[in-house]
Amino acid sequence: MDEIEKKICAVIDKHRDELIAFGEDLWLHAELGFQEHRTAGKFANQMKSLGLRTEESLAVTGVKSYLKDSADGPTVCLMGEFDGLPIPTHPHANPETGAAHCCGHHAQATGVVGAAIALCDPEIAEALDGNVVFFGVPAEEYVEIEKRNKMRQQGLIRYGCGKCELLRIGAMDDLDIVVGHHASTSKQYLVANRSCNGFVTKMVQFHGRAAHAAGEPERGIDAMNAANIAMHAVDVQRESFRDGDTVRVHACISKGGDAPNIIADDVRLEYSIRGKTIPAYQDAARKVDRAMHAGAVATGCGLTITNLPGNLPIVPVKDASVVEEALQLICGDTPVTCTGPEFHSTSSGDYGDVSCIMPLLQFNTGGFRGTLHSPDVELTDLDDAYIVPAKVFALIAYKLLKNGGNRAKAIIDSFEAVLTKEQYLKLMEGMLSVDEMEMKLLPALE
Repeated sequence: MDEIEKKICAVIDKHRDELIAFGEDLWLHAELGFQEHRTAGKFANQMKSLGLRTEESLAVTGVKSYLKDSADGPTVCLMGEFDGLPIPTHPHANPETGAAHCCGHHAQATGVVGAAIALCDPEIAEALDGNVVFFGVPAEEYVEIEKRNKMRQQGLIRYGCGKCELLRIGAMDDLDIVVGHHASTSKQYLVANRSCNGFVTKMVQFHGRAAHAAGEPERGIDAMNAANIAMHAVDVQRESFRDGDTVRVHACISKGGDAPNIIADDVRLEYSIRGKTIPAYQDAARKVDRAMHAGAVATGCGLTITNLPGNLPIVPVKDASVVEEALQLICGDTPVTCTGPEFHSTSSGDYGDVSCIMPLLQFNTGGFRGTLHSPDVELTDLDDAYIVPAKVFALIAYKLLKNGGNRAKAIIDSFEAVLTKEQYLKLMEGMLSVDEMEMKLLPALE
């Protein structure tokens, strides 16, 4: 390490107890996406206590702080997510919200706070030839889809995830590079420069006609039957998905029948359709539409499909060596794993939207055990969970912006955007649509 890198680590170590307390507080008070008001308030207060110019309520709960009021050179954004998952059975779930941090987003936010504390040191800040933005962002997890659709109808949001909204409202227009972190349930230091699936979301509602299921079933039109046929129709098409497209289609019944002796008149499904490329998941989505129509036609039910944009596939950068170098400085004897552009993950996230417009650097660290997105996720190492991410965030920013910001400029110059912002918004708007079919009554019911 050079002297600045040593000082970055020393400053963060000095604030170790404070950072762990901050992270543990978030761990016990998880909130769901676009509702992270307590989390956002704590993050904003930390930034303001450092004297940073801070913008709040971006995409409802986003918080954006600037290291410098102005600076020549690139702007590097250190980004941490705020939201938890709806897992009320987790031992440390927030009883007020039913949310739990089973994906480690509280550790990301803590890491960004720790990096801000270090980079605000006058000597360290002076060594940065550019600016740093510390961004706490909402709603990475695409859950509570009906609630988010209602927020969309109320004009509170337009898209379902936080970074998509931040791109839409222009809150990321002044950023040049984004750095993101992910928690891991193994002690693994990882350069996560890999591609990732994108997806779209569908809210499906079958409209039936209620009747006594035992006494007069012929007078009803069963929305549950329509849903069963539709879901089976999706299953029989799975062999038509090409292996190379890594298509994933998964659903849940968000509303079933009211009672077994009542013909269901309102049954609702939620679908996520994922794929390696935009054309791949759009093709799969059309097959899902056909299946939903088949269920409605077969039973005579009415049908409403509300199509909502999800996230775009992640686009790797050409050179992520700066992340590997930062990890190697603090990983000790633990090896650093690098996933390059040849590696593909079938998971999705709204960092994909960011990566289509500007360079994205990502890293993983440990500190947890269990299976992510499940009730058995627990903290195992407080330093790995909170302190290591803070150091890596700060070291990456320093490495990118020292010596005139040459490393940052090289990444920016080599980046080939998949979409302009205008093209991105056009694509997202094109995914917002409603498809409806009327109920078809047979003569006996008419």
